[in-house]
Amino acid sequence: MSILSLISSYVVVNLRLLLPQCLQVAYKLISIKYFVLFLRIKSYNYCFHFLICPVINQGDEVILFDPSYETYETCIRLAGGVPVYVALDPPYWSLDPNKLAKSFTARTKAIVLNSPHNPTGKVFTKDELEIIAGACRTWDILVVTDEVYEHITFDGERHTSVATFPGMQKRTIITSSLSKSFSVTGWRIGWAICPAYFASAIKNIHVKITDSAPAPFQEAALTALRSSPEYFDALRQVSVMPKGSFFLFMELPRTCTLSDVDFVEELIKQAGVVAVPGCVFFHTNSSKLEDLSLTAISYHRRYIRFAFCKSEETLAAASQKLTELIDGSGGLKLF
Repeated sequence: MSILSLISSYVVVNLRLLLPQCLQVAYKLISIKYFVLFLRIKSYNYCFHFLICPVINQGDEVILFDPSYETYETCIRLAGGVPVYVALDPPYWSLDPNKLAKSFTARTKAIVLNSPHNPTGKVFTKDELEIIAGACRTWDILVVTDEVYEHITFDGERHTSVATFPGMQKRTIITSSLSKSFSVTGWRIGWAICPAYFASAIKNIHVKITDSAPAPFQEAALTALRSSPEYFDALRQVSVMPKGSFFLFMELPRTCTLSDVDFVEELIKQAGVVAVPGCVFFHTNSSKLEDLSLTAISYHRRYIRFAFCKSEETLAAASQKLTELIDGSGGLKLF
C-alpha cells in the first residue's frame, strides 16, 4: 500500500487518517496517491468547476451523456471547453457503443460520468463501464466521475467505479461527498481522488477560493464514515423503479397531449406537487443537428423528474394529492 497524502490546508487528525482508508476500501483501488478534502460552496457547480479547470484547455472537447445534470455544461464552457453530448437510449437509458465511438475526435480530452445517474436513476452496467474504459485507454483520455449516489442503489444493483477497471486508476478523477448518503446536503463536504499531478493543480485552485472545510463538519464526517455496513444496506431498502440515486424519471402517458413543462405547471396548480420538467436535462450538439430527426428528439419533452429524498410525511401527502387527481380510468385529470 502506498503512502497516502492529504493535500488540504486543515483537516482534523483522525479524519486525515480514516478517510484514505475508507476511500481505498470503498472504491477498491490498489492505491490512493493523493486525495483532496474540499468544502463545496453552494452547489456541485463549484467543485466540478475547479476540478475541470486543470483538466482541459481552450477548445478541448468533453463528452457528456445525455440527459445529464444541468450544470456540467456551464462549468465546461467556463473553463473554455466544448461539451459533446452522447444520447443514452430510452427507456432504460442504455449506452450505445457506436454513438460513443463517433463522438471522439482529436480534440477529445475527457468524459464526464455520473453513476448512479441524475436525472434517470440509471446505474451504468459493468459492460457499459468497460466500453467507456476501453475508449479512454484507446484515446488516452480522462474520466471525471460524479459518484455522489454511490450508496443509493436498489433492486440488488451495486455501484462500481470506472477507476477499478484495468488502466483506469491513472485516468480517473473520482468525486463524491457526504451529501447524499448521509442526508447532509447543506454541509458541502466532499472529496476528489486523482493522480498526483492533477491533485496538485486542483489544490492550487482550491486553496485560493475556499481553503479548508469547517472543522466541526469534519468531525461529523468522521462519525458518518464510521457507520456500519447495516446503515448503507438500509439506504437500499426502498421499493422504487430506478436502479440508483433518489430520482424517478417518469415518461408521460402516451395519451397525454401536454408537454413536460405544461404537465408540471398543471400538477402544481391542481395538486400542489412539484416535479422538474425533463427537458432541462436534455441537450443537442448544435454542430450535429442534421443528424437528429424529429423522432429522435421527440422524447425530450416527454419526461418529468420527481425527487423522493423527502420525509415519509411529505411523500404520503404528495401521494394523497396525486391520488385525488386519478379518474375512473386510472389516469390523471390533468389532460
